[in-house]
Amino acid sequence: MVERKLSTLTWVAIAFVVIGALNWGLIGLFNFDLVAAIFGPMTLLSRILYTVVGLGGVYLLVDASRLREERRTVATVT
Repeated sequence: MVERKLSTLTWVAIAFVVIGALNWGLIGLFNFDLVAAIFGPMTLLSRILYTVVGLGGVYLLVDASRLREERRTVATVT
């Protein structure tokens, strides 16, 4: 099996998605939006952070699909 190292961009995306997941957990459990508490509700900075978290999620979705396809291709070759 071929091992694939995660790129720096993938690690950054993981970090942002974890931040987003923790924020959503706080919202769901305590009705507390940490991003809004730090940067203000829907300020430019908070909107940028929400957007980056969303883009990180899309990137990881595409990256996971690509990884799955690579593994499927390797499995059929061997």
